[in-house]
Amino acid sequence: MNDALLRELVPAVIGILVRRGAEFAAAEDAVQEALIRALETWPEDPPRDAKGWLVSAAWRKFIDATRAETSRRGREFAVDTEPEAGPVPATDDTLWLYFLCAHPSLSPGSAVALTLRAVGGLTTRQIATAYLVPESTMAQRISRAKKRITGLPLDRPSDPTTVLRVLYLVFNEGYSGDIDLAAEAIRLTRQLAASTGEPEVAGLLALMLLHHARRASRTEGGRLVPLAEQDRSRWDTHLIAEGVTILQAALARDRLGEYQAQAAIAALHADAPSTTDTDWIQIVEWYDELLLLTDNPVVRLNRAVAVGEADGPRAGLAALADLDPELPRHSASRAYLLERAGDLEQAATLYAEAARTATTVLERDHLTREAARVRQLSRS
Repeated sequence: MNDALLRELVPAVIGILVRRGAEFAAAEDAVQEALIRALETWPEDPPRDAKGWLVSAAWRKFIDATRAETSRRGREFAVDTEPEAGPVPATDDTLWLYFLCAHPSLSPGSAVALTLRAVGGLTTRQIATAYLVPESTMAQRISRAKKRITGLPLDRPSDPTTVLRVLYLVFNEGYSGDIDLAAEAIRLTRQLAASTGEPEVAGLLALMLLHHARRASRTEGGRLVPLAEQDRSRWDTHLIAEGVTILQAALARDRLGEYQAQAAIAALHADAPSTTDTDWIQIVEWYDELLLLTDNPVVRLNRAVAVGEADGPRAGLAALADLDPELPRHSASRAYLLERAGDLEQAATLYAEAARTATTVLERDHLTREAARVRQLSRS
């Protein structure tokens, strides 16, 4: 059974139930129940019309749940709402679901979880496993999110920026358990790009593809491998070519956005045969463009490192001096530039300081090893 195809049908089936009068939360629950039934029966008895089967099964689940609820309240439920048999409508409500699940009233974590369930078609257990939290915790998070958006009209209640941010959050979670969230984010972004044709959606898709192309080389033997030391022969050239093609088409529309600018920077890294051969001057120029779009301190920090590569470590340190030392990766970036400038003792101290505040085990171990390496160099 094609699990990916099954998940792709989920948003359309939810949309059909909502258009028939079901509240979003009830429709989403019914579709999840239908999915479970499909997983149990399809391997032995696959339907001729997968979408029609899911719609019928989910509608029956919705009717059963509504009957049970109204029975508890002592009221009758009219059962003559069963639609006539026949082909299901071709209306695709996937785009509406993207915007609904990324509603600004939801926290980023809730929006991500709801998007993975309602648009991605993942089960609560799969999402909980991917985020390394108990299934009950994730169920409560999704339930609260559905209650918050219940009753919202069938239109676009959010904006594209919020939707793209949610998808990027999914992508950045990467991989854990049996669900590859990076691949899932790429699948969903492809779907959104096909629905909208917006250049910034294409920019995000290109950015994901270019980053995902380097995934195999980022770790080795349980260790983090920095960009300068990665085996570039392990980069996925097909994903890089696809990402660059999508990016070029988006940039040609002359509606630059932050994801397009980030993708342009990633493309320059992907195109270079080595760190020393990278076009750092052009990367700095793209960071300048990015700062015009979003004056983000993290972007300024990354720009400072790029300046250090383009114009020398002292220039990079000067650019870094204007930034808040409490920024994530500030100590690590300063340590790297100080090492290149020849101040090994101070660099080792800052590497160790960065290791203490690292947010992942891989990053902490890498920075600890860097501190030890540079300290040894300073003594030799």
